[in-house]
Amino acid sequence: MISAAELPSTRPYLIRALYDWCSENGFTPYVAVKVDHSVQVPREYVQGGEIVLNVSMDATSSLILGNDFIEFKARFGGKPCDIMVPIHRVMAIYARENGQGMAFPVSDDASPVAALSAVDTPTEWPEDGDEPPPPSSPTGRPALKRVK
Repeated sequence: MISAAELPSTRPYLIRALYDWCSENGFTPYVAVKVDHSVQVPREYVQGGEIVLNVSMDATSSLILGNDFIEFKARFGGKPCDIMVPIHRVMAIYARENGQGMAFPVSDDASPVAALSAVDTPTEWPEDGDEPPPPSSPTGRPALKRVK
């Protein structure tokens, strides 16, 4: 029997699937990232240790949704930037227009192995019949809804 620690993470596969779903349905895919030293983004756009990135085809070039990293080129304030986000730092991927997507646990531990060996399943959603969370929180940040 294969132990859970030996299995590859499902996170990159789920991210790619939701990216495809957003793109094919005319939505704008956003990823929320917990920033640490391993995340390569313009630091002036990081707020509260987090950044939200538009990863649509219109906003990026050379996008690679790999098993270990999300990499692309984008402009921030008109300045070109190379972006590199380790998959284990992705907190969520969702559609900007309706908030539908998936959230993931992110460990504050700097070790990618520790982050990936933590429970690597999507955040639990309400049972069927329960009301999904509202599209945005009182702080104005997007909330996520279950994709059916």
